[in-house]
Amino acid sequence: MKKLISIVSAAALVSLGISCSDPEERYVDLTTGENIELTKDEASGIMVNAETKKAPYIYIDTKKHDTIYGKTGKVINGHVIKGEDQKYVYDEDEKLKIDESGAVKYKDGDYKVEVEKDGDMKIKNGDTKTKIDGETGEKKTKKD
Repeated sequence: MKKLISIVSAAALVSLGISCSDPEERYVDLTTGENIELTKDEASGIMVNAETKKAPYIYIDTKKHDTIYGKTGKVINGHVIKGEDQKYVYDEDEKLKIDESGAVKYKDGDYKVEVEKDGDMKIKNGDTKTKIDGETGEKKTKKD
């Protein structure tokens, strides 16, 4: 459940960064939450902070509504999670997925969570399966 809260928290912060940023500022550094100015590094071709000349770890392009991994410039929408240290990290193993219906899915070994668009939740932890109704909060647990 902690992992799911982290996933939802990451999505909320990304949304907050996009909606609250100054319209004149295009990029938000997800590590600091600050608006930053980026320029393209001629040698590497990646975007770097205009002030520090270093690529931000993860940043948000508020015009395109994309989350970007600074080292490569790869769009990583839906692959940002809140780590144990409460910092946002790129889930490079792609444990987190958002499908075309809007459902959020997370898988880590035997632990799986799926949150459907209507709020219904399915959790599988080893041989235990739990379903939670998004409207009523009714919870059903089954052990295989």
